[in-house]
Amino acid sequence: MASASLKLSIALTCALLLSSACHGLEVGYYKKSCPRVEAIVRDEVKKFVYKNAGIGAGLIRMFFHDCFVEGCDASVLLDPTPANPQPEKLSPPNFPSLRGFEAIDAAKDAVEKACPGVVSCADIVAFASRDAAYFLSRMTVKINMPAGRLDGRISNFTQALFNLPPPFFNITQLIASFAAKGLDTEDMVVLSGAHTIGVSHCSSFVSDRLAVPSDINAALAGILRRQCPLNPTPANDPTVHQDVVTPNALDNQYYKNVLAHKVLFTSDAALLTTPATTQMVLDNANIRGLWETKFNKAMVKMGAIGVKTGNQGEIRRNCRVVNRY
Repeated sequence: MASASLKLSIALTCALLLSSACHGLEVGYYKKSCPRVEAIVRDEVKKFVYKNAGIGAGLIRMFFHDCFVEGCDASVLLDPTPANPQPEKLSPPNFPSLRGFEAIDAAKDAVEKACPGVVSCADIVAFASRDAAYFLSRMTVKINMPAGRLDGRISNFTQALFNLPPPFFNITQLIASFAAKGLDTEDMVVLSGAHTIGVSHCSSFVSDRLAVPSDINAALAGILRRQCPLNPTPANDPTVHQDVVTPNALDNQYYKNVLAHKVLFTSDAALLTTPATTQMVLDNANIRGLWETKFNKAMVKMGAIGVKTGNQGEIRRNCRVVNRY
């Protein structure tokens, strides 16, 4: 009876906290099997981010898009095959906007040379997002990212559509979308702060922010109308910076932009539509270092979504294809 009670207590704790330890994840997971893996990944990510900050933004976004679909299992990396012609990476939320695949390839190649068959692509994605955040924040965001994930074998175009919150979601839809993954309202507000870096295609916001009345700042709207076509098409869909103030820095400027109505998406503006989320925006905008601390914790928490263990997954030799035995 005591043993059963203990197991129930542990299960409840895991369910409530979404603790990484409950999912078999551990900081320093590869310290014996591949002790240099984190340094190797960081070196590769640094090369790409210092050449193009947009790749760093893409790596952070990739981690989010991976974890929200099938869990954090590198399913977003899988290329189309005759058996699976429509994987996640070709779904509209990811294609053609998701970037950073070549950085993951380079990191995986370097890791395989040092420790063949040891480190999962899912963990490389997690490490790469952590390192991108570190470099883009001028070394202020330092995430203690645990590892121990396995790579998934399923990648589904439709699941990306169903699971990734689109830019036109309102606050109720956003909260529900994150709650479905075990993340709370504060996690949603904090992770939205990643919109302080990177670019967006005009098609993601023109129809509901520029073509109809909205609360977007008039001066910003004027600039965007000069940059974006009235009806974006796949052949004519330019990109614009999400944060025009500090476009290449991962910082709390996003929250200042939200307060000034200088954000692109309906989902960004939605953060001001409830008293609770408005207060979170105010705190993140005005309390020095608060957002960075919360972002560290939220990234780790997100990184524990749907972790695969045992025969649920594998360690891919090539991140773009499942293993063939």
